[in-house]
Amino acid sequence: MQEHGKEPGIYTLILCLPRAERIEVGSLGGIHFPKGFYSYTGSARGPGGLKRLDRHAAVTKGINKTRRWHIDYLLPCCQLRQEVITRTDLDLECRIARAIGERLVSVPRFGCSDCRCASHLHYSEMEEEMREAVSMAHAHVLL
Repeated sequence: MQEHGKEPGIYTLILCLPRAERIEVGSLGGIHFPKGFYSYTGSARGPGGLKRLDRHAAVTKGINKTRRWHIDYLLPCCQLRQEVITRTDLDLECRIARAIGERLVSVPRFGCSDCRCASHLHYSEMEEEMREAVSMAHAHVLL
């Protein structure tokens, strides 16, 4: 993946978990993650902007071992397949996560401790289904 600038945006990471895992996820405790594809939607509207994606990539590669957010516990077990970015300073994170959740299975309470969403992490057995749900959510959020 490419390095990112400091412009603001909302992003969704598409991840592949090659085998089922039980992972301790901070305050959520142990969660069973089936083998398959996951999408995590987050916001990068702060001072560092989309540089946050560089941090996520470093966690995935095991370079950064700091666990700050729920996603930091899952990333080291996954392969990062794609980043879908909507460059904006608007607060669209929850709208995008909810749109993905209308089409895919949600992992309860994951990544949404600071909002009222059911989840910001979604699951599919099929990569193409995941890519389509994420692309449509990002494409339609600004309409």
